[in-house]
Amino acid sequence: MQEQDNFILNKVEANDTLNIREEIEKYLSHWRWFFVCVILALISAFLYLRYSTPQYTASTSILIKDNKKSGISAELAAFEDLGIVGGGSSNNTDNEIEILKSRKILGSVIDSLNLTTSYFSQGRIKFSDIYKKSPVKINFLERDSIHIKKDTVFKLRILDLDSYEISDLDDKIISKHYFKDSIETLFGNFYFSHNKLKETDLDKTIKIVLSNRNNVISDFKSKININPVNKNSSVLILSIKDAVKTRAEDFLNELVRQYNLDAINDKNEVSRKTIDFITDRLKSVGNDLSNIQDQIKDFKSNTGFTGLSNEGELILESVTNNNLKFIEIQTELQLAKSVNESIFDKSKNYKLLPANLGFTNPIITNSINEYNQLLLSRNKLVVIAGVKNPNLIELNSQIQNLKTGLQNSLKNLISSLEFRLNQLKKEQNKFNTQKATIPLIERGFIDIARQQEIISGLYSYLLKKKEETAISLAVAVPNAKIIDVAYSSGIPVSPKKKIIYLAALLLGLIIPFVIIYIRNLLDNKFHSRKDIEELINVPFLGDVPHSETKEKIVIGSDARSSTAEAFRLLRTNLDFMIPNIAKDNLGKTIFITSTTSGEGKSFISINLAATLSLSEKKVLLLGMDLRAPKVTEYLGIPERKGITNFITNDNLSLDELKFSIPEMPNLDIISSGVIPPNPAELLLTDKIKELFEIVKKEYDYIIVDTAPVNLVTDTLLVSKYADMFMYVSRANYLDKRMLVVPQNLYVEKKLPNMAIVLNDTDLNRGYGYGYGYGYGYVEKEEKPWFKKIFSK
Repeated sequence: MQEQDNFILNKVEANDTLNIREEIEKYLSHWRWFFVCVILALISAFLYLRYSTPQYTASTSILIKDNKKSGISAELAAFEDLGIVGGGSSNNTDNEIEILKSRKILGSVIDSLNLTTSYFSQGRIKFSDIYKKSPVKINFLERDSIHIKKDTVFKLRILDLDSYEISDLDDKIISKHYFKDSIETLFGNFYFSHNKLKETDLDKTIKIVLSNRNNVISDFKSKININPVNKNSSVLILSIKDAVKTRAEDFLNELVRQYNLDAINDKNEVSRKTIDFITDRLKSVGNDLSNIQDQIKDFKSNTGFTGLSNEGELILESVTNNNLKFIEIQTELQLAKSVNESIFDKSKNYKLLPANLGFTNPIITNSINEYNQLLLSRNKLVVIAGVKNPNLIELNSQIQNLKTGLQNSLKNLISSLEFRLNQLKKEQNKFNTQKATIPLIERGFIDIARQQEIISGLYSYLLKKKEETAISLAVAVPNAKIIDVAYSSGIPVSPKKKIIYLAALLLGLIIPFVIIYIRNLLDNKFHSRKDIEELINVPFLGDVPHSETKEKIVIGSDARSSTAEAFRLLRTNLDFMIPNIAKDNLGKTIFITSTTSGEGKSFISINLAATLSLSEKKVLLLGMDLRAPKVTEYLGIPERKGITNFITNDNLSLDELKFSIPEMPNLDIISSGVIPPNPAELLLTDKIKELFEIVKKEYDYIIVDTAPVNLVTDTLLVSKYADMFMYVSRANYLDKRMLVVPQNLYVEKKLPNMAIVLNDTDLNRGYGYGYGYGYGYVEKEEKPWFKKIFSK
């Protein structure tokens, strides 16, 4: 039994091969689905393209200057001899890309172009962005009012050249104003002004959107693309996609301008720091120089001193030479101490140091320049990176190490300068000894003159450095050189029509394909003769297509429907199934059963009996499904006495139970009768044997409608009276796994001379191997157009 139960599964596995033509036909039979889905997809694509907002791409190219890849800026080469151009200055292209995309730079661009405010013109279907073409313009009275924390949307309708009204998105009027009238709101005070307002703009509705500044920055940050031409180039290509090509071009041009302004500010920061340092020193030295000049004037007035003697001038000349060295060393010593104090000052942590101060030690000068460059790089990175960014951590470490080295170098320089200063003081003592030999008045003048030269020399030195630093401010050049200004071809880059239509076409084909594939994948029903023959080894008698009419009896002398022709074919095939079974000219008994209820065995029984009666044969239809009789119900007549009554009542004859219908004069019918409580026991009585002995003598064919074999044993109890069994299986109804029931019955010979009849097959699928009843008249019930399209 177990082997029989596994028979169907083995057959399925044995036939689990791919038949390409068969697979294609599964989908071609549903060509209407594909046609309708493709049409709907293309219409959807057309509507999408018609009302979607096109996107334009603008691009610009720039050259990053002072770059290791592009060389030292040519504009600064003329000032290299002044020592105001740092040799270590260079820009990393990758870092510059991040700076260009930083929120700081993007925020400046958005503020400059006022991109937090958008204007939309109302059309028939949607609002269109009009950017600079708006006939009105909103003007905030306070700059900070544009940095609103929440998006605000409202409508403005132009009434005339002098007035307008404001409404919400539901067109509910909020207020009416005149142009240039101040309006007070929660997000700031503003007024509207004309922006090339014309007569044609009257009664036009403008939607105004005030967006959160941070959201706008994030939006443009996600849209901007910056890439180098190649890995060895310092040329960058900037591009952006936007719904308004003019706005895209303006944004890129302003982005480059703001980037250059930020770069110039960074470059000038060191120079400004140096100028501030020198200016403070000049004030102090200037006061000292003024005081010493006053002392000389007072000295000459009080003593009447007119000039030095020859000896005094010689001594003064020697003192002067010594003072020049003293001034130089003392000046450098004071600068070194000032820079050292700046480094130790914790309040000035991560602050730039004054540069170009003329230290004799080139290591210190280079260290200060390198320290400032690292600080500038760190300040740029802080804007775009978090505190845990590895590059920022590395920069902080480099700055700290460089600061420690610079402190040690300054400490050594201060010690060296102090030593040299002490040596000069010793030489000054020698000159003081010589000075003692000259008159007292000359001696006093020499002391004052020496102080004047020291302070005057320091003052001149600071003025020179201030001028050099001012020159460096004047010659600061932008980081980026514009190669091509922003340009857009004016051709939308999205949505792409060809791609959208192609995608719609593919989608229109894929959707029905997937639906059909999944439906077939999950389909566990059999549909055609081929399905049955692949799964079981039971003779196949024929198939009956789905009836398009509501009539229960589809056969008649003039019927030409496909269903009627199918029954005629069944009648013919019966001659091959039971040619030699009849004995002694007795009638042929054909039992009709099924696996379960609802498979149409009563329908087959009635119409087969009607078909046989049309061949001038006497036919009897017996209703022996005692549990759920369907014959009288199908014929639309009331329940009456039948087989049950004949078995239980000995006084009742078969002639009293027979009845006929006008349409089929050669067909007699005996119904099942009342439903008994013990149908199985009744079928075991001798009355059943008597019944078949009588009817076989009177009729040529006895069609017996029996109970389903998988539910009750009634059919098996009377199977011995059958000349053949017609086993009805309904297409698209019964699970394939249930075919194991007729297979077992056939193999075990429990139902004699058994053959399969496939009921309710699909006309469009064909029958068995593709043939059908296309040559005759097919009577069909009229269907709605949409059902015709999606019919199988």
